[in-house]
Amino acid sequence: MIERAEKDDLPDLAKLHAECFKQNWGTAELTTMFEQKGVFILIARTSRVTGQANLGFVVIRSVAGEAEVLTIAVSPKQQNRGIGRKLMEAAIFQLYSDRAEALFLEVDDTNSAALKLYKKLGFKQVGERKAYYATSEGSGTALVMRCDLL
Repeated sequence: MIERAEKDDLPDLAKLHAECFKQNWGTAELTTMFEQKGVFILIARTSRVTGQANLGFVVIRSVAGEAEVLTIAVSPKQQNRGIGRKLMEAAIFQLYSDRAEALFLEVDDTNSAALKLYKKLGFKQVGERKAYYATSEGSGTALVMRCDLL
């Protein structure tokens, strides 16, 4: 199931982010984002019946009709199971409801799985940022991608 994060979820999300990224965000950074106007966090969880566990999450900031994926993280043990896609679809659905016009994100040009997902969701490359990712396996180039929502 996918639901909105609450403030008490943030320590667990920080741990999950650390599992996924070398440069990760701690509870303080996630709390700062959580408290910003226009930011929402969606969590993919297992069923409460089987014992709840956080599988992944996405952080979205929406301002003046444009939105941005600040981060998306899926537990390494749960990757390639469609969780990232479900999180992105839920975020896009929320942004449609909010009448956002476009959703932007940056993705490492070497992250082929993410690029494939974003293209399936309708994202198109609109720019690039050289040496954006300091810990990248490749050149560190970030591709700037946009999905039109209207």
